[in-house]
Amino acid sequence: MTKTRTGRRPTARRSSARARPRRRRPSPRRRAQLRSQRRRMLRRISLWSAAIVVVVGAAVLIPLGLAHEPAVYCVTEPAGFPDAGIAGWEGEQLDNAATIMLTASALGFGRDGQILGVMTAMGESSLRNIDYGDWETSGFRNPDGTRTTSIGLFQQQDWWGSAEQRMDPATAATLFYGKLSTLEGWQQMPASHAIHRVQVNTDADYYTRYQEDATAVVDALTSGCTAPDAGAAQAARLG
Repeated sequence: MTKTRTGRRPTARRSSARARPRRRRPSPRRRAQLRSQRRRMLRRISLWSAAIVVVVGAAVLIPLGLAHEPAVYCVTEPAGFPDAGIAGWEGEQLDNAATIMLTASALGFGRDGQILGVMTAMGESSLRNIDYGDWETSGFRNPDGTRTTSIGLFQQQDWWGSAEQRMDPATAATLFYGKLSTLEGWQQMPASHAIHRVQVNTDADYYTRYQEDATAVVDALTSGCTAPDAGAAQAARLG
């Protein structure tokens, strides 16, 4: 071998990249262990995913189910009436509607009769047992020129009964249904016309505007009742 000018032997050029060590392949036993660990991990992930889906689904579906479940009430349980009201009628108005309905039922009137009674009180007093009437609010007079004397839920004048009777919701309702019962064929009449024949107001169609609300209230306040319970409560309440 020839020498360089410096007198040293040429050396081999070193590789710029170091040789990478070869990975040692796991033993068959180790490979089996790794496969088993992966299977366990995948199984756990699947179980957790399924659990999350169930929990999230329940959190979404349960409130939706409750939101769509119709509320039910019973006319014999005024403490359970909704604070938010029914069709815009609430509080003492629903209590008075319940009294009218119970009175009607005790006198043998069914759903149609109950709706008529509630319609009447809605139109006459907004279902409030007020101790004044058309004379005090509008100066209305009777056809003979005398002052009107209407008071109570049904705005009944003094020829209906005493002030005490007319101001007692159950008694006032009894007076109303007593007269309705003498009106032959009232079931076949338009509801407002039947009421007009009892109340003798100036507009036969006046009460029509309250029919939808009265129907909603009557149906809502009987949606959770059972016949035996309702009958017993009527007897106890009306004496």
